[in-house]
Amino acid sequence: MRANDHGSGGNLQSVLFVCTGNIFRSVTAEFALKACLGPDTSHVISSAGIDVKPQSMHTWAQARLRERGADLTTHISRQLTRELVEGADLVIAMGRNHQCFVQEQFGRGVPLFNQICLGHDQPILDLHEVMPDWETDHDGLPPMYTR
Repeated sequence: MRANDHGSGGNLQSVLFVCTGNIFRSVTAEFALKACLGPDTSHVISSAGIDVKPQSMHTWAQARLRERGADLTTHISRQLTRELVEGADLVIAMGRNHQCFVQEQFGRGVPLFNQICLGHDQPILDLHEVMPDWETDHDGLPPMYTR
């Protein structure tokens, strides 16, 4: 992995994805990048949340990740800390509130996921923001959540 204007300017060795509870968006991004890099990568890919509460990942999200080969047995939601932010070569926020949190709490400007991946200045919304009844209406989920 190579850094650009969002990274350290050299080779990236660690990426940290940030969302709210560390039970859906950041975890999905973490496991997707790990899958792309392969099991023998030396890169450290992780995730954390800005407001972690004692809750588990929704069974629907777990099922989708397992279908794609993710091993969730080691995932434990963790609170974002200064040490995690300072230890990562690249920190990527899922939403604008996560961007603001990292800037305000740790003094570090971070890009949005969609800025890095698609060149779009748009946040990734949480499922309840896109579809309030997502837990019961799986047929109505946008394709990006069902692929």
